[in-house]
Amino acid sequence: MPSVNIGVLLFLLTSLTLADTTLAGTFVETFDNKDLNKWQEIVQHDAVPGSWEVIDSELHAISLEGFTRLLTIGDETWRDYTIEFDVKPLKKHGPGNIAVAARVKRTWAVWCVVGDLAFPALRPEFRASCFAGNLHDDKALFLGSKRHPSLKLNQWSHLKLSVHGNLFTFWINGKQVLDPLGVPEPRDLPEPLNEFPNFSTGHAGLGLSNHTARFDNIMITGDSIPDRGGLSVKPKGKLTKTWGSLKGF
Repeated sequence: MPSVNIGVLLFLLTSLTLADTTLAGTFVETFDNKDLNKWQEIVQHDAVPGSWEVIDSELHAISLEGFTRLLTIGDETWRDYTIEFDVKPLKKHGPGNIAVAARVKRTWAVWCVVGDLAFPALRPEFRASCFAGNLHDDKALFLGSKRHPSLKLNQWSHLKLSVHGNLFTFWINGKQVLDPLGVPEPRDLPEPLNEFPNFSTGHAGLGLSNHTARFDNIMITGDSIPDRGGLSVKPKGKLTKTWGSLKGF
């Protein structure tokens, strides 16, 4: 009996060790180090670079255009993960949105937004919506949408996008606002959309259009995510300002 007990104990210890090695990694960015060098901006083709800077240990972004521009981090091996962050819109310059993105490869991405969305036959209305496509042109798939209030100015909100396989789930302030949305395989799409990638891996990011906003407490978790930062989310308020050097596509 003692040998059996020892065997059970060894099995449990081995199982716990294996479980520890498979825990999801966590990437945390609170902008305390004032470094934007590893971030990459994606904008529409021929558009001028956006304004991204760190002020008071928060990312301060300005967009005066109606198209969504993204700031991304990571590499093309990132697969299943969750990206979430705090955002505080400060000013609205016209119809626009706040965005969260995943599976970004160069200029291709899946992104979800909350804000104004105009359809040809309808007046603009506030919605939460998700798309997949190329940010350098107008080729995009409309994945889903639901009416949702815009984010309040000068108030912090929380956006979250989870990607698992070909399913994407969008949350706003802790509430799931869209059912899991699937991105079709390229072979199932009509021409010329069948040139789309399969969006199986890629960077993560955040973005905006026609807004000035602050972003903070970015957290990306998943089995393929390397640990970085080790910092907990933080209260706001330090007096530091710096411009980051950005690599753009």
